[in-house]
Amino acid sequence: MVNPVHLTTLIEVVRLGSFAAAAAHLGYTPSAVSQQMSALERDTGVELFRRTARSIEPTDAALVMVRHAAKVLTDIDALKAATARAAEAAGRQLRLGIFPSLATHVLPRVLRSEGWRRLGLDLHVSVAEPGDTVRRLAEGGDLDIVLVYQVGQSGLAWPHTAERLWVGDDPFHVVLPESWGIADGAQVTADQLGGMPWIVHHPGTGDATVIDRLFASVGLAPRVVAYSDDFNASLGLASAGLGAALVPGLALRSRPPGVVVVDVPEIRLARNIFALRPRGALDTPTRLFLDLVAEALR
Repeated sequence: MVNPVHLTTLIEVVRLGSFAAAAAHLGYTPSAVSQQMSALERDTGVELFRRTARSIEPTDAALVMVRHAAKVLTDIDALKAATARAAEAAGRQLRLGIFPSLATHVLPRVLRSEGWRRLGLDLHVSVAEPGDTVRRLAEGGDLDIVLVYQVGQSGLAWPHTAERLWVGDDPFHVVLPESWGIADGAQVTADQLGGMPWIVHHPGTGDATVIDRLFASVGLAPRVVAYSDDFNASLGLASAGLGAALVPGLALRSRPPGVVVVDVPEIRLARNIFALRPRGALDTPTRLFLDLVAEALR
């Protein structure tokens, strides 16, 4: 196999006219240049120089090889550059796990931002519920970072190998059917909503436990007409007049017609959004990405 270094040396010998001049230009000794040219002749099976006591003269074969060598070396440089770019891109890869409402309403805003384009990350996204992405992070090798939420102190457990970083909060809001005749933005009391039909989480889930405790603490006893863990479904049912619902702000970014949002001072609750990642130094591109997510969430 022809050594590309020998081709570079050949080009300089032919261009400068002597082993000594090529050696001085390339930082070799004349003996090293002579050895390289002898090795190139062995590898190609052709005579490249006619040597005399005082000079060398390139053969026609050497001149032909120089013309082709220039192209070969250019192609090699292009290959090295492409490989370096691929390696750099692989080093900047971010494998992200993210829950559906954040993927729907926040991540697209991040990806359309100038700040994201400047990061140059190679993003791979997996949209799933927090329990699934946390499990995959704990298993290792599949996700680099996951964005999850927690309501109060319920539900989700963090792997002991993961570091938790707060990203922002997603406050809950009380929505009512517009057909009930209460104005959008009106302030009502929890007592006024007691006994009214409600759409709530399925019993036994972490979120349902926290919300049930909150309702009990303010004396709100809902009359349950539907169970739904899907906030879009809850909004749709509320817009159809079925009942009131408690939904996070992210879900309201696709708020359907037919619902109003009211202020209930006794009901203050939020989903806390965290980034989970393996413990260790947080690289700058990932930190800047999380800053973009927090900004878009706000």
